[in-house]
Amino acid sequence: MGLDLVDVSRWQFGITTVYHYIFVPLTLGLTPMVAIFQTLWHRTGNERWYQATRFFGNIMLINFAMGIVTGIVQEFQFGMNWSEYSSFVGDVFGAPLAFEGLMAFFFESVFLGVWIFGWGRIPRWAHLTSIWVVAVAVNVSAYWIIVANSFMQHPVGAVYNPETGRAELVDFIALLTNPTALQAFPHAMFGGWVLAGTLVCSIAGWWMVREARAGDPTGVAASLWRKASRFGAWVIIVGSFGLAVTGDLLAKLLFTQQPMKMASAEALCRTEMDPHFSVLSFSSLNTCNDAVQIIGLPYVLPFLAQGKFTGVELRGVLDLQAEYEALYGPGNYTPNLFVTYWSFRVMIGFMAVSFLLALAALIFTRGGRTPRAKWIQPVALLCIPAPFLSNMAGWVFTEMGRQPWIVHPNPEFQGQNPAGGQQNIMMIVQDGVSNHSTWQVVLSLTVFTLLYGAGAVLWFILVKRQVLAGIDQPGMRDGDADRVAEISYGPPEDADLEPLAFSDAATGGSTAVALKEGE
Repeated sequence: MGLDLVDVSRWQFGITTVYHYIFVPLTLGLTPMVAIFQTLWHRTGNERWYQATRFFGNIMLINFAMGIVTGIVQEFQFGMNWSEYSSFVGDVFGAPLAFEGLMAFFFESVFLGVWIFGWGRIPRWAHLTSIWVVAVAVNVSAYWIIVANSFMQHPVGAVYNPETGRAELVDFIALLTNPTALQAFPHAMFGGWVLAGTLVCSIAGWWMVREARAGDPTGVAASLWRKASRFGAWVIIVGSFGLAVTGDLLAKLLFTQQPMKMASAEALCRTEMDPHFSVLSFSSLNTCNDAVQIIGLPYVLPFLAQGKFTGVELRGVLDLQAEYEALYGPGNYTPNLFVTYWSFRVMIGFMAVSFLLALAALIFTRGGRTPRAKWIQPVALLCIPAPFLSNMAGWVFTEMGRQPWIVHPNPEFQGQNPAGGQQNIMMIVQDGVSNHSTWQVVLSLTVFTLLYGAGAVLWFILVKRQVLAGIDQPGMRDGDADRVAEISYGPPEDADLEPLAFSDAATGGSTAVALKEGE
């Protein structure tokens, strides 16, 4: 059976969203790390932190550029493929997107340009401030996007106008403080920390072993790469604990707001008292008709749902399906069980890989050790894809588990059905799609997939080239930090100063300007 318009439109939005989310969490985590590296250079004067700033800063810039290009496509799709959805919630959904562009993205672009072109040209405090502004702005930008997405998960701050058939924003503060957004944002942020920490820990670990096996002629194995690897490992540790805490809080919220999503994530087909957490379940038909739990853990799921080990009744997929049919009419309100179930486990499982990497890195480098074992290099690099896959799986779970809703009804208003109000802000995904010919969307899907595939190859080549070049690059070699500092911040007080003469074209004379620190 061929794909219909809704399926193709969903595939296109899914592919472009997941592809865009390759770059987003890395930017969220790596930008603050680069800012910290530069701060350490300024505070200690240690040239190795300067080299770490420039090295990982270049990777950050490559990733940032790809994120911008892929993110712009996302905004266009709302009007192109999902015009009915945009018409329905545009008054609400457009506000956070506008603030993201006018506030956060503006600061990101301006101050990133200052940071890129400001080396050796602007004062010390200004250049350092610029990267911190970028680090804050990228996370503020992420919050605005999550606010918009959270309205799709749990609509608040708006009412339905039956005359226009649209949702209208009435409480911007309620939209901004949506409990879903407040829980989802730190979870996404910590996911970015783990990803960036893994990248830094793995790449620095690879270089540390390489330099150590070569005899470490320049001393960078211990003075640069070991420190950077341990720094990345600690970022992973902190981020992992943050993920665990915020993930627990978010799960408890979702059991209340979207019980069907969480029941599907556990393949919990029937309402049970104190059900086991599913480590492994199987269904040959991707339905509840033959779903069987093979391995389960007691006490975990009740705690995940309500913070109690026993005495917790959780509704199953079949019972929720019947309940939703009574509330919203005939239809299939069950998400794809296979995708929802396994994306939840991929999200958790691959993030554990990063945590194990961090523990290994801290153990092997403890007490000033610089390991030389060659097997560490491929193992470290093989760990890099894990947090990427985990973050992408998290977004797949978030979006696919919400299906078939494009705007999930707020459970606080279930059973209420007056002409207007918050309780009527809901939309099934097929009602939000644009009225295009299927072949048009198939064509654009094919073009986007090919372009994004080429972009992924280009991104990989550029990052690989940057990694293999190491610090033997212009601006990163030994002594470059001193030259940048002297240009930006003035020469040492005991330096011999010569007047700098500028020719005066109008008079044929010259004007001597003595360089003094602070002028």
